[in-house]
Amino acid sequence: VEIEVPYKSIQYNSNLDSWGLDIDRWIPAISEDQYWCSYEQNEGQRVSKFGKLVFQDFRPSIKGLNLEIYPTAFGKLTYIGNNKYKMDPNAGLDIFYNPSPQLTLQVTANPDFAQIEADPYDFNISRYESFFNERRPFFIQGNEIFMPSGKQRNTGFYSPLELFYSRRIGKKLPDGKEVPIIFGAKAFGRYDDWEYGGFVARTLEKDFTDYDGTNSTEPSAYFISGRVKKQILGNSNVGVLFVGKQTTDNTYGVLDIDGAFRGSSWQLSYQLARSIKNSEGDYAASMGYVNFSENWATGIRSRYVGENFDINQVGYVPWKGTFNFVSFTGPIWYPKEGAVSQILIYTGPIIDYEKVDNYTDRGWLLGYNMQFRSNWGFEVNATLGKSKDLNVKYDSYEVTYSSWFNVSPKWNLNIWGGYTKTYNFSRDYLAFYSWSGGSFSIKVSDIVRLGTSLNMWIEGNPSGKIEDITFNARPWISIYPVNDLNFYLYVDNIFVKSTDKIERVFIGGLFSYQFSPKSWIYFAINEAHDRFNDARKMEMSNRVSVLKIKYLYYF
Repeated sequence: VEIEVPYKSIQYNSNLDSWGLDIDRWIPAISEDQYWCSYEQNEGQRVSKFGKLVFQDFRPSIKGLNLEIYPTAFGKLTYIGNNKYKMDPNAGLDIFYNPSPQLTLQVTANPDFAQIEADPYDFNISRYESFFNERRPFFIQGNEIFMPSGKQRNTGFYSPLELFYSRRIGKKLPDGKEVPIIFGAKAFGRYDDWEYGGFVARTLEKDFTDYDGTNSTEPSAYFISGRVKKQILGNSNVGVLFVGKQTTDNTYGVLDIDGAFRGSSWQLSYQLARSIKNSEGDYAASMGYVNFSENWATGIRSRYVGENFDINQVGYVPWKGTFNFVSFTGPIWYPKEGAVSQILIYTGPIIDYEKVDNYTDRGWLLGYNMQFRSNWGFEVNATLGKSKDLNVKYDSYEVTYSSWFNVSPKWNLNIWGGYTKTYNFSRDYLAFYSWSGGSFSIKVSDIVRLGTSLNMWIEGNPSGKIEDITFNARPWISIYPVNDLNFYLYVDNIFVKSTDKIERVFIGGLFSYQFSPKSWIYFAINEAHDRFNDARKMEMSNRVSVLKIKYLYYF
């Protein structure tokens, strides 16, 4: 294999005489990863163990200006009822600039994200709001610098508090309207052992109708963030993060100190934050420790959130007045030969205090995880404990399972589910609750890939019978007739057993064509149909079509 990468297309320090390098080759036919460098199975690929690309008689010095300018033109057609539409032509600008290997600048003016797929349907019976991942490119690119240290991406066991939740910027209001973003800019980079980043965005005032039917106004605001992080002790780091929102009448924000100590098979992460809401504030903290050695695994995580720790304007930390502790430990095996690649058995305590209930939930966890060399695996776990919600004490339990299949380059499958006894806050009673789901995709030809997600939620009632069942399916198809051209279509629908009807259908379609490097034409259409007041027919509640052209000028 021969790969050519122009030096002017990448960032590098011309004073270095060697670069860290590793090469990863994935072989789908045998489900095997091959690396140039060697790693222990319990470690995985690590940057600290990369090989070196040494420049002996040559040192690269070719560089470009690394300036990308993307003028954007778009027109939006919105259905406003009674077979009438509103046309909104507009324009925007995106700039991406690397003045040096140590600095990256990004600017967006009047951005539009119509080509982004809508969020999946979420069924929530807890007392806390749902979390949705960021999908907008401007907020995703380079966002790692604004994240506190220590997030466990391979196991998912520990995640630091989400202090910078970019979905708060340009958020969706209760009546479905979105707060307009007129400007955003960020800078991030590295200098020696230091990493740094800065962010600013401006949103406009927006009138909306609240959940109770009253008219309200979301004020215009500035969002800002600053981050500094230093590498210490080889592969460890410590940093400071600030996130803020300023309106005419209020100041919101959070200040954080965080870091992570790392060894070859373990990591200890920590975080301490102080909220800001005008003159008020409170503290929150989290920590996480994981150690996967050759024959034993241990994990500990803990989270404390003060009763007045309110960062809902900039972050996602809804668990006010709570303390949580989870720990597991157990043997782990890495067979050198055979079909099985890993076996883990784990157990440990769970503690969860909520001040609103003035009670400490406590339980015990037992789990089993098995992974196979053919690239599939499964995990099951069970929890027993004592709980209290809204003055109701009860014996709680939960059983969950998940499995994943990536045994073929043509298809993949994930399934999950669980059964629990818990408090249903949406119905205000204690009962059983069950869920199951899966996602599947398959490449049916060289140009067509299709798939779907399926979910089912079963709500019990205090008498032990089924109260209701909700189904959600999201089939999709993606077609690539030629390179750089894609047609994508999905249909998200919700069926409720108690009404025996489909209550909502959301249709999304996207045509995208890259007619020149990093230059795109998008045509997106989103349409929602809802059933109102037990009507026999569904009515169209929303339809938006957008045509967008984005062109790259590269210098």
